Amino acid sequence: MVGKTGTAIGGYAPDFELPGTNGTVHHLAKYLETYRAIAVVFLSNQCPEVQLYLDRLKQLQQELSPQGFTLIGINANDAEQYPEEDFDSMKQFAEQNQLNFPYLRDVTQDVAYSFGAEKTPHVFLLNQAGILCYRGGIDDHPESSEAAQVAYLRNAILSMLAGETIAQTITEPCGCALKWRT
Repeated sequence: MVGKTGTAIGGYAPDFELPGTNGTVHHLAKYLETYRAIAVVFLSNQCPEVQLYLDRLKQLQQELSPQGFTLIGINANDAEQYPEEDFDSMKQFAEQNQLNFPYLRDVTQDVAYSFGAEKTPHVFLLNQAGILCYRGGIDDHPESSEAAQVAYLRNAILSMLAGETIAQTITEPCGCALKWRT
């Protein structure tokens, strides 16, 4: 367990170059050239909370991408201990769930460690300068989008796109512990 480490709010996010399930290498710097708001979300193929949030994440991507937003999913779980998290399984996961955003593999876990990811899902919202502006959960109710009272990530994205201050910059993520190499 890494704990409360990683990139601080107001700090520069770690740059990365990671392979995607779509067969291309994705470089954060290229996204920063194009998008005004980038949400990096650490995912897992097996975590029940990730499954509960997938439709909400895909909806955010579809709804807000025309305004200069994109989502980037990253799987950093150890595939040695958890073979269902390997790259081939990620490709199947992306296809079966019809992901509308890139799904990348952090096999060294360096990116997850640098961000300070602890759980899946765990979200990190960056502005176009690559500065971390929000970290934490997606909303306050994993079981049901209808029951959610506060849409943390959506609110942060909308504030960022409107040029406003993000009211709540840190929340607790819920979900499965990230599977670190031993």
